[in-house]
Amino acid sequence: MVDPVTLAMFEPFRALGPGAREALAARAVVRKFQAGQHLWRAGDESRGLYLILDGRVRIVSDAGARPHVVHVEGKGATLGEVPLFAGGGYPATAVAADATVCLVLDARSLRSVMAAHPDLAWALLERLAGRVRQLVDRLSVRTGDPMQARLAAYVLSRPASPEGTITLGDTQQAIAEELGTVREIVVRQLARLLKSGLIERRGRGQYVVKDAAALAVLAERGPWRRAERRGR
Repeated sequence: MVDPVTLAMFEPFRALGPGAREALAARAVVRKFQAGQHLWRAGDESRGLYLILDGRVRIVSDAGARPHVVHVEGKGATLGEVPLFAGGGYPATAVAADATVCLVLDARSLRSVMAAHPDLAWALLERLAGRVRQLVDRLSVRTGDPMQARLAAYVLSRPASPEGTITLGDTQQAIAEELGTVREIVVRQLARLLKSGLIERRGRGQYVVKDAAALAVLAERGPWRRAERRGR
């Protein structure tokens, strides 16, 4: 049995009473995934709600000519809300970006608890709505920005380590999927940023930003950003 206290690590479940958490914990299953392993594939039948205890998961859409990353979630996130509320299979594929540990709550148990505690359903829907808002913003960027501006914005969005390095992706293909393009374009655009001295390579997938101000100017050149400023 999973420790009910573990559920309290996740914001939607903190307001539940001990009895409700114990009921869910009794049916919960811990699953471990190696980097690159699928949690599920698009179209698979829902196995319930996934709570990420450790690691990172990439949600990838295989529709169209090439796969692209829809979003990436880490420790403390929940996954699998869409089929939980809408029915049907998963709309996209989930892949472990790192070694990942998840807690899986089956749909029947969740629905039973949500019937008694509607606030849980609202909390999960709020998370889902926030994710939809982020996806709409990402779609606006992808359909409007030139790739160089998009890559510059992506570089600036990456968190820096205490040593000042940032990670752009395990591979250039992973960066391409994150930005909705192909590897060859990422290679060319990264080479341009390196040659211009805006970033410096420190190892595989590791870089240091040398001129954040210039990158910010480059990121602001996207047409959607210009239109946004005109609308203010």
